[in-house]
Amino acid sequence: MSKGSELILRTSSNLPALVGDNGLAAYLDEIKKFPVLSEEQELALVKDFQESGNMQAAQTLVTSHLRLAARIAFNYRHYGLPLLDIISEANLGLMQAVKKFDLSKKVRLATYAIWWIKASINDYILRSWSLVKMGTKAAQKKLFYNLGRIKARLGIYENKELEPDVVKSIARELVVEEDDVVEMNRRLGGDKSLNVSVSDEDESEQIDFLVDKSQNVEESLSRRQEANYKMQILQKCLSQLNEREQYIVKNRMLTEHPETLEEIGQKFNISRERIRQIEKTSLDKLKALVLVAIGAKR
Repeated sequence: MSKGSELILRTSSNLPALVGDNGLAAYLDEIKKFPVLSEEQELALVKDFQESGNMQAAQTLVTSHLRLAARIAFNYRHYGLPLLDIISEANLGLMQAVKKFDLSKKVRLATYAIWWIKASINDYILRSWSLVKMGTKAAQKKLFYNLGRIKARLGIYENKELEPDVVKSIARELVVEEDDVVEMNRRLGGDKSLNVSVSDEDESEQIDFLVDKSQNVEESLSRRQEANYKMQILQKCLSQLNEREQYIVKNRMLTEHPETLEEIGQKFNISRERIRQIEKTSLDKLKALVLVAIGAKR
């Protein structure tokens, strides 16, 4: 058995149980008991695991980051899938991060783990039975990864039917069918079981009592490092596109006030449809470059 397989097998069997709806609250209470590691403690444990294969050190690294995995998992609670399963997938991503962590990256484990946790959850959602149809259509994958971001930019935070003009705007921006926008918005409305009031007199939601909202220094730092890391990769990959491709991507996807296809077409003296084609090609190229860059970093 490889060290990585042994890590996942041993750690999975020793984690707090995730069983049933009532088990969620118990699980979240349980993982709060694991101490947050100092940078020196974390470094010593990583070296112990990597140099001597100490599985107890690896398990301590995993359990000390279970709250991080749970916080990230909660961000996916509206995707129409069991939250317990999403947390389990988040934990598997965390274990992969511990297994593959590279000290030469000069970042904390939490920063590195965020990438693996999100990747594991996204893979689970995309292969899940409730999103099988989505997985067969490129346009729906595009919506899956971008709809939430666009809705947030438009100030839409509630899980409700989108207004027709909003649907039309999103479809135009992502170059997809309006029906696909409506369908994906309904799919991502998800399970609201944790977002119901505790009582008629109390407007607090159940989820408010489940997650430790205190922000420790390590998590805040890891989020800043992740944002900087993403920006560095994006800028590096953008620089590999030609001038016209860079302009289209930046002014269509990376700005709060995107230009229309017509406006960009007039600037380059080409048709609206041609700009749409270049946009699609440029985004595909950029995505491939980013995947290569992330793979190299890992």
